[in-house]
Amino acid sequence: VRGIGRWTVEMLLMFRLRRPDILPVDDLGVRKGFMLAYQLDGMPNARQLRDHAECWRPYRSVASWYMWRAVELYS
Repeated sequence: VRGIGRWTVEMLLMFRLRRPDILPVDDLGVRKGFMLAYQLDGMPNARQLRDHAECWRPYRSVASWYMWRAVELYS
């Protein structure tokens, strides 16, 4: 379907279907939250985030939520 990409599907899986293990590695908020929470100098790329998030399985959706909240706290 045109206009429905990976990010849209990941949000659908997380918020409508309540899947507990979705990590939207291309989401700017998740990446920025990770950078802030782990006090990194720069924005992590998708691979770095995916590699680190293995320890968050099977609750990567919850970890994503915390990354979004980190952005709100530091703003």
